[in-house]
Amino acid sequence: MKAQDLQFIQLLQGAKQFIIPIFQRTYSWEIGHCEQLWNDILRVGGHAQLNSHFIGSAVYIPEQETSAAISRWLVIDGQQRITTLTLLLLALKRRLEKEDRDTPVSAAEIEDYFLLNRHGKGEQRYKLLLTKTDKDTLVALLDGKPAQDKSSHRIKENFEFFTGKIAEADLDVVYAGIGKLMIVDVRLQQGIDNPQMIFESMNSTGKALTQADLIRNYVLMGLPHEQQTRLYEDYWRPMELLFGVEHYNKHFDEFMRFFLVIHTGNHRIRKDDVYSEFKIHSRGRDDEPLLAALLEFARYYCRMALGSEKDSELASAFHDIRELRADVCYPMLMEVYHDYTHQQLDKHAFVSTLQLVESYVFRRAICDVPTNSLRQTFATFCRKLDKSQYLESVKAAFILLPSYRRFPGDDEFRRQLQIRNLYKFNRRSYWLRRFENFDRKERVMVQDYTIEHIMPQNPNLSAAWQRSLGADWARVQEQYLHSLGNLTLTGYNSEYSDYSFAEKRDMKGGFKQSPLKLNQGLGDCTDWNEQEIKRRGARLSEHAVDIWKAPALDDAVLDKYRDKRNESATAYTIGDHPNLASGPVRELFDHFRSQVLALDECVYEEFLKLYVAFKAETNFVDVVPQAKRLRLSLNMAFSDIDDPRKLCVDVTDLGHWGNGCVEVGLESEADLPYVMGLVRQALERQLGEDDRETENA
Repeated sequence: MKAQDLQFIQLLQGAKQFIIPIFQRTYSWEIGHCEQLWNDILRVGGHAQLNSHFIGSAVYIPEQETSAAISRWLVIDGQQRITTLTLLLLALKRRLEKEDRDTPVSAAEIEDYFLLNRHGKGEQRYKLLLTKTDKDTLVALLDGKPAQDKSSHRIKENFEFFTGKIAEADLDVVYAGIGKLMIVDVRLQQGIDNPQMIFESMNSTGKALTQADLIRNYVLMGLPHEQQTRLYEDYWRPMELLFGVEHYNKHFDEFMRFFLVIHTGNHRIRKDDVYSEFKIHSRGRDDEPLLAALLEFARYYCRMALGSEKDSELASAFHDIRELRADVCYPMLMEVYHDYTHQQLDKHAFVSTLQLVESYVFRRAICDVPTNSLRQTFATFCRKLDKSQYLESVKAAFILLPSYRRFPGDDEFRRQLQIRNLYKFNRRSYWLRRFENFDRKERVMVQDYTIEHIMPQNPNLSAAWQRSLGADWARVQEQYLHSLGNLTLTGYNSEYSDYSFAEKRDMKGGFKQSPLKLNQGLGDCTDWNEQEIKRRGARLSEHAVDIWKAPALDDAVLDKYRDKRNESATAYTIGDHPNLASGPVRELFDHFRSQVLALDECVYEEFLKLYVAFKAETNFVDVVPQAKRLRLSLNMAFSDIDDPRKLCVDVTDLGHWGNGCVEVGLESEADLPYVMGLVRQALERQLGEDDRETENA
């Protein structure tokens, strides 16, 4: 590697060509970037005492096959700056030509030194060769031709910006400023330098690269140019087209995170760690199969998350999940889609699985079951499936989820749905649409209606409403205002205002005339009060149980899938631990044991030869009975424990019985409440309740 300070204009001089590799992102500088560069050029060009202005770096490596006449270089970093200054120099050349002037430089000199190779043949004529539509647009401008309709708007827009600026500028100042622009010129050696490592370490002053940019460069950068081009065109470019420009920039990093969750089993990957995790995952893997898998799963993601599914039944199910904002389920559903594509389940089973996922997420939200564990639930869900009995095993897996991950049953769902504040529920349009359109072929566009409180929100209710609600009207209004029984849809919200129930019912467009399913029955009510609100809420909640179905299996079938952990447990018992035979340590253990098992119904114990394990997903605390105390191993990183009394010891690099990096001793019952607080942290971490990133579900 050779690095030196260099005038930017020196970079372009000579018989050379800079090629932007096919996998690099397209030119993306916006007017704001160009304006900043322009102002810097005027500032340094207009002040004699300013000798230079640093604009960043240019990192490039020789193309493996290059002619002796014109050296060809693949640009690793610096595309945005080189392209932008090429546009500026072209705008300068055009004004010099227009005014037929040769000061401070001639148009011919600009062309020969910085834009074209006089003796280059074909594409080698151009000193800068971009990719895709960027290339066609820049070549057209350099050749003095109009850009085509499908040209790169960034290239055209920024060239027009500089043309406008140059038209009224002092060219002496402009050219002097360009001459003072300095770069760090980094020339790499083929086969010796690692361009990806150097690329990662550069502190670019341009537009920040996304995780997807880094991954694409990592996979393709070290390959021969022809192989780069083929793999990009066969795999990466189709992914970019699947997403589209807007969604690629917005969603691709998230897709990559889900892909890695599926293929590594690590549900804790953060968006900012996607690139580093991908590098670990890709080590030792062939590039082409890896890219083929990425493209395959990108298709599934785009169909589910971006609405590109062509099958109407699947598209409808995906739309419901998107509107529910249940992104957290995508790793599981991408796996299921893969199995569906490879004919491990039929479409009925696939649609039924999608509907169960939707019901699961919605029921948990209604029942206020903490969502923190959803990421781990969906990341590991497919491991539990018997794919020879696909739908049956999906139902069994949902039914057998432990309490903190439970699929809320019908009774709990009905009860919570009737009392929940559904007006301020952040999926309000979703549940209204599902209620209105369930089992309906003629779809109602819910977005064309507004939500209506049958009993008005106005705290100063009219005398008619107070009579209707009874002497306890204020309590009734407060308790039921935003509940399921009092909410509906209407296109006459402004007309209804705070009118009495009878007026809302009988007026033109009132409840009696409403074609909406949600308003069925309201036209038959003689009055609106607590009893009617409760009655309607109960009826709608029964309907909800049919919309958001719970899985059901016969006990005989479910028994096949029940946890067999007790059958596989070792034959050790409490009698195999002499220190637990009797006495104070046994009493302390019994108290500790009862409190740990009471933390959650999913917690169970297993006696091993050297310690007693307490488990949920796996061990979260292990107990080594000693002569005078219990030595506890908490299965979590020492840096994560909150221990104000500093009782815990870091055993990360020490040999010890039990799992985890945190050790604490329990010697007396007086310390039990504090120690249980430490144990609870280990359990909650395992159950997912400490996830740092907020899920969308």
